[in-house]
Amino acid sequence: MNFDLTPEQDQLRDAVRALGRKYGHGYFVEKAKAGAHTTELWQEAGRLGYLGVNIPTEYGGGGGGITELAIVCEELAAAGCPLLLLVVSPAIAATVINKHGTDEQRKRHLPGLADGSQKIVFAITEPEAGSNFHRLGTVARRDGDDWLLTGRKCYISGVDEAGHVLVVARTEDASTGKLKPALFIVPTDAPGLERSRLDMEILSPENQFLLYLDDVRLPADALVGESLDAGLPALFSGLNPERITVAAMGAGTGRYAIERASAYTATRTVWGGRSIGSHQGVAHPLAHAAVQVELARLMIHKAATLYDAGRDLEAGVAGNMAKYAAGEAAALAVDTAVQALGGAGMTTEYGVATLLGAVRAGRIAPVSREMILNFVAQHVLGQDKSY
Repeated sequence: MNFDLTPEQDQLRDAVRALGRKYGHGYFVEKAKAGAHTTELWQEAGRLGYLGVNIPTEYGGGGGGITELAIVCEELAAAGCPLLLLVVSPAIAATVINKHGTDEQRKRHLPGLADGSQKIVFAITEPEAGSNFHRLGTVARRDGDDWLLTGRKCYISGVDEAGHVLVVARTEDASTGKLKPALFIVPTDAPGLERSRLDMEILSPENQFLLYLDDVRLPADALVGESLDAGLPALFSGLNPERITVAAMGAGTGRYAIERASAYTATRTVWGGRSIGSHQGVAHPLAHAAVQVELARLMIHKAATLYDAGRDLEAGVAGNMAKYAAGEAAALAVDTAVQALGGAGMTTEYGVATLLGAVRAGRIAPVSREMILNFVAQHVLGQDKSY
């Protein structure tokens, strides 16, 4: 059992940390409030190779795994720049295409995903289906050699920044007549694909959208994989990286909030010249939050290690636990930091209240804490399915 990063991973962590601090939380907030995107940070991260650390070297990536991508996600978030599209494009889309795409799909998309010149977002959630992908209403049907996609998607991140969206639909299995999932790489400017921006109470440079697909015509090679049989494995291959990198982003955000609050409480004096951090009523909540963040980081490291070792079932359990732990820890850390800073905690200047919406969303998405508890009860504790 080894809790140390390799020398290469340590170097990656230090380099990404330096990049994140070069831009900082002020940059992140400025872009979000202006309705702009963190384009400069994304492009520089791509040039330096950080966006493609988990993509094979033959396609321009770093040849690492989800462990390395989790480091990137955590360290940028720890610098106050949590980039949601790291989860969507390099973690989900690149993993799905690398593992289950055709040779042509890998050659066409992975180099751009590796250097950041291309973004592919992910569309699975629907208004009626919620967390139940078995009830997806988006349907793909054959029309000659082409496919026609019809349906609706919601809470789809970054569509306005991406050239393609990876859409999860359902197709009819000719042998059984039953519907089965399939993934399609859809250009965001495809005729019949419309989008509507959702107004969110979250300060973020990445926007959320409703998508409407009205007989979107796609060529045969838009289907991920060689056949429809690739659909279900491809879908599940993206879920563990999603959970692990979301958790890493949450842990980094928690670290950022605790660092900001600790620096303040160590120097702020009110009563008798002593720092407010010398009082247990202030110090203990921060210490408790720091413990919870560190515990989440350990589970993230375990989940990423299992995933990169190809132990998918174990990684599924650990990834869900990591996502749960990090979601709770990040929300606790930011809330505790705001409380420790008092009125200053609610100002933009001190840079913690700006993250309240994001960490609250982390307890809901991409999978809610309740669904994770259902998963653990059923698959770890052996309880009957409750839903």
